[in-house]
Amino acid sequence: MEQSGTSTRLADAVQGLTSELVSALRSGGPFALAAAVSAADGPAAVRVVGADAVLPSVLRRTPAGPDDLAVFSGAVRAYPPPSGASPTSVWSHWAMKRTLLRLGGTLDAPHDGVPGHNGSPEHDAEPLATWLDGASWQSLTHQLAVLAPLAVPGGDCAVTRVARGRPVDVARGFVRAVRRRDWLQAAGAGRWLVLLDGVPDTLGLEAGLAFVAQMGCADPRVTLQVEAARLMRTGAPV
Repeated sequence: MEQSGTSTRLADAVQGLTSELVSALRSGGPFALAAAVSAADGPAAVRVVGADAVLPSVLRRTPAGPDDLAVFSGAVRAYPPPSGASPTSVWSHWAMKRTLLRLGGTLDAPHDGVPGHNGSPEHDAEPLATWLDGASWQSLTHQLAVLAPLAVPGGDCAVTRVARGRPVDVARGFVRAVRRRDWLQAAGAGRWLVLLDGVPDTLGLEAGLAFVAQMGCADPRVTLQVEAARLMRTGAPV
C-alpha cells in the first residue's frame, strides 16, 4: 500500500508540474519550478518530466531563478541513469544536464543555496546514438517522441541529426500515431516535425497538431508537447 501511495503521489506531482508548464507556455507569464513542485516529490517529478521542466526558460531564452536551478540540478544529481539503462533514459538525463549548464546552473552541490556553474566537458559528454542507426520509421518515431525534450530551437546532438536526416519517416510516424490514437506519441513527433526541413506539405502538420491537441486534451503531457510545437512553429514568444 505504501508503494502504491508513493506512486500515486509521484503521478500527481508529475501531472501538476506538467499542467503548470502548459499554463506558463500558453500565457507567456512567469514560471517558477521551485514553486510548482513539493520538496518531497519534486526531484522525482522533475526527473520524469526531464529537460522540459524548465521549458519556459528554454523557449523564451530567459534566465531561470537560482531556486529553480537548484531544484533542477538536484533532480539531475539524484537520479542518474543506472548501469544498463535504456538509451532513451541515458539521453534524457544528458538532455537535462545540457539544459542545466546552458541555463547557467551547475552539476555540483550548491553552496549557500546559490548554484554556480560547472561546464566541464566530461559533464556534457554526448552519449552514443548508434541504437538509432537503421531503426525502422515506426521505431524511430517512438524513440523521438520519448526524447521530445531534445526538440528545441538550436538544439544539436546525434539524435537531432538523425531526425533531420529522416523527416519523411517522422512524418509517417506522426500519421501512424494519429491513426492509432496514440496522442502522446503523435504530439512528440509533431514537436520534432516543426523543427525539421523537408516535411511533406501534404502532411498538414498544423491541422494535425490541432486535432491531436483536441483529442488528447485530457493528458497534460500531450498538451505540453503541442504547446511547445506551436510556440516553436509560430516563433512566439520564443
